[in-house]
Amino acid sequence: MTQVSIDLMPSASPVSYFPTADEVEIFSAAAQQKLAVMLKGPTGCGKTRFVEYMAQQLGRPLITIPCHEDLTAADLVGRYLLKGGETVWEDGPMTRAVKLGAICYLDEVVEARSDTIVVIHPLTDHRRELHIDRLNQTLNVPDDFMVVVSYNPGYQSVLKDLKESTRQRMVGIDFDYPGADVETNILVCETGLNESVCLDLVKLAGAIRRLDSSGLSEAASTRTIVATARLINGGVSPRRAAIACIASALSDDLEIIAGLSEMIDNYLPESLR
Repeated sequence: MTQVSIDLMPSASPVSYFPTADEVEIFSAAAQQKLAVMLKGPTGCGKTRFVEYMAQQLGRPLITIPCHEDLTAADLVGRYLLKGGETVWEDGPMTRAVKLGAICYLDEVVEARSDTIVVIHPLTDHRRELHIDRLNQTLNVPDDFMVVVSYNPGYQSVLKDLKESTRQRMVGIDFDYPGADVETNILVCETGLNESVCLDLVKLAGAIRRLDSSGLSEAASTRTIVATARLINGGVSPRRAAIACIASALSDDLEIIAGLSEMIDNYLPESLR
């Protein structure tokens, strides 16, 4: 049985988020109009943090489902299980989200099989319903229920993409890495690190993202430089922290790591190392 992690977040500690465009307004309007939302953008740019933030802003519980190739429709909807010698029905996370009126967030949705994804179709069009075949039951979706999916278009192969029939049911919101000022504020807010050091880390990340043929499958994300800042706060030198969280994390190729290490030397002042 595939394990599906469920994250319920009604009103825990406040989630910080720095808007970069009109994503908050678009998402809020989509929620009000009972529309599904598709978040597109590079890994580590803040898509998941944005969904957590919007769940709190809207006062709705959030159920997060990490998608992968072994995810089945039964994993989403539910199945019969043997418990204590009895056969009992157990709701899947999507069914729970419907009953709770929650935001159902499918992270990296294109990693799931296409025959699994079609389960969301009747939830994201005019029907607003979930049919459970094994129970011969159809659930009408409450007003607060919402489907949100995310993926990284630049990372997916041609064989892994959302079908047009799925995409056209959703409102698309494009994400990218924040501008330097916003990303610096994120680092300061998330880690409490000195602003000048945060700015140096942001400049370093920006330089890596601008590399043309670097051999890197992923760029230095906001997530990676937040991790770097946290290591620095933990007493690790900025240079060593950047090598560990950026250079070594992004590649196993020794030449690429050496090249990134040279960039780190250029962007982190001598006084910080």
